[in-house]
Amino acid sequence: MSKFSALLLTAMMTTSAGWSMTVNAEVDGKDGTVQSPETLIESQLKKLDASIPIESISKSPMPGIYQVMLKGGFVLYSSENGQFFIKGDLMEVRGTQLVNLTEAIKSQQNARLLKFLKKESMVIFAPKGETKGVVYAFTDVDCGYCRKLHREVNQLNELGIELRYLAFPRGGQQSPVHGKMTDAWCSVDRKQALTDLKTGKPVSVDSKGDKAACSAVIDEHYNLGIQMGINGTPAMVLENGQVIPGYRPAADIARIIESQS
Repeated sequence: MSKFSALLLTAMMTTSAGWSMTVNAEVDGKDGTVQSPETLIESQLKKLDASIPIESISKSPMPGIYQVMLKGGFVLYSSENGQFFIKGDLMEVRGTQLVNLTEAIKSQQNARLLKFLKKESMVIFAPKGETKGVVYAFTDVDCGYCRKLHREVNQLNELGIELRYLAFPRGGQQSPVHGKMTDAWCSVDRKQALTDLKTGKPVSVDSKGDKAACSAVIDEHYNLGIQMGINGTPAMVLENGQVIPGYRPAADIARIIESQS
């Protein structure tokens, strides 16, 4: 989604206070045809910005409310006539639990995005024995908590967890960190190069390959993170698409993975 679309949607949603409870499909004044809620909602959004990247519009589990999926896992909720929009999470009471339906949708989208990644584009620290779980970690080599997580790689591996690093230079694509991570990804031993940088040392291994191609991989990872709503590091994503923001000790990560099995 473009920055303009994001700003426009933010402005629109922060001024919307609620939704209509009894809105029906409207009649198109030109030819008298009845428009579906999906058509009305899309029309309203396109009036605001013709480039808004709508992926789908469908009924939500909440009666009278429609769910709008945008590229990048963004979710909006709309009245049937597209007059009112809600930014926020849709929750459902299931017995004695409150389930976040919006987070579940975002996780499904993240899981689909992860499937497009090639293993050779990542820096992978795998267990020697059985792999019990996989964690994708968006990382920045100068981030203090990223370095702390890296010191626990051996613990993660001993717990059967495979850590797959994705590059996410927090300063963006023009930052010095982007160049450092390009050097690491272009090294003959990526794991050693990444470890060097995360311990404050220069890369100690030789370079290989095309710097432009390595830089493109860093860009791919960074853009993927933006799509997933990542705005800080470390940010870990499980195979089911669930995001674990911030640093978590190895034992906590193992418990989260085990709770889902």
